[in-house]
Amino acid sequence: MALPQLDQAYLADRKIAHQVSVEAGMICVLLPGFQLPPGYTQSRSDLLLRLSAGYPDVAPDMWWFDPPVLRSDGQQIACTQVTESHLGRTWQRWSRHLEPGQWRSGIDCIESFLALIRSDLTRSAPGRAA
Repeated sequence: MALPQLDQAYLADRKIAHQVSVEAGMICVLLPGFQLPPGYTQSRSDLLLRLSAGYPDVAPDMWWFDPPVLRSDGQQIACTQVTESHLGRTWQRWSRHLEPGQWRSGIDCIESFLALIRSDLTRSAPGRAA
């Protein structure tokens, strides 16, 4: 089980630090020190993507942060209160699910998924509509 070549090339071309491993039948992509937009209690957090064996034909589902990402105003972020253990660490799960048709097999990839994550982080920050 390996990360598709398109994703490997994207991460390498942009010099995005990452580690790829397999756990429980999932491809785990760890992006250490992922840059967060303003409005959170820290500027960076490790981001974990867990991709099913059917990826990229099957859309990714959810993502995880360690340390947890918290709003600087103390307000809770919807659907981020659950923690899970992966890769020997405890992660804050961001329970997000793509709408039917939102993931385009053969077109979308880690680049698309990271854009969606960045958009959600910006939308969830203080001063943004949730």
